[in-house]
Amino acid sequence: MTGVPTLRTARLVLRQAVWADLEAVHRFMSDPRAMRYWSRPEHETLEETRHWLGFLVDQAPDGRDWLVEKDGAVIGKAGAWALPEIGFILHPDHWGRGLAQEAMGAVIGHLEAEFPGIGLTAEVDPRNGPSLRLLARLGFRETHRAERTLLWKDEWCDSVYLARSPGE
Repeated sequence: MTGVPTLRTARLVLRQAVWADLEAVHRFMSDPRAMRYWSRPEHETLEETRHWLGFLVDQAPDGRDWLVEKDGAVIGKAGAWALPEIGFILHPDHWGRGLAQEAMGAVIGHLEAEFPGIGLTAEVDPRNGPSLRLLARLGFRETHRAERTLLWKDEWCDSVYLARSPGE
């Protein structure tokens, strides 16, 4: 896939990542608060972020990921690293304002239009209450749980698995 279409909401622009976004992306990927429940700890170097950004710039055929902009500044990422699993991350300065829900609502609407009948999934650390509540508002329901699914630094983490039926 060579790119994703630009999506617009009332307050946000969701767009394809480009290499010039490196420093903006590093701001949230290097923040320990933002990365606390991500699949790996915060990025310590710009080179780590450059490697990660490469997957967004040159997306896989089953990837649909967008950078999230507010007022012209990149504040996060929303989409599907590999369909049907979705994910999102925002810089903590933008938490608690409904922006993740707004971004993911646009992403889900686009994915369901592009792939009619798709059922989406998500995996969340059970301690990440805000993300679990957001996904519930977006129609995701818990399917099961598993223990010790991810070694994050020196700590084993558990997972909650969720699914959303098409059009829910």
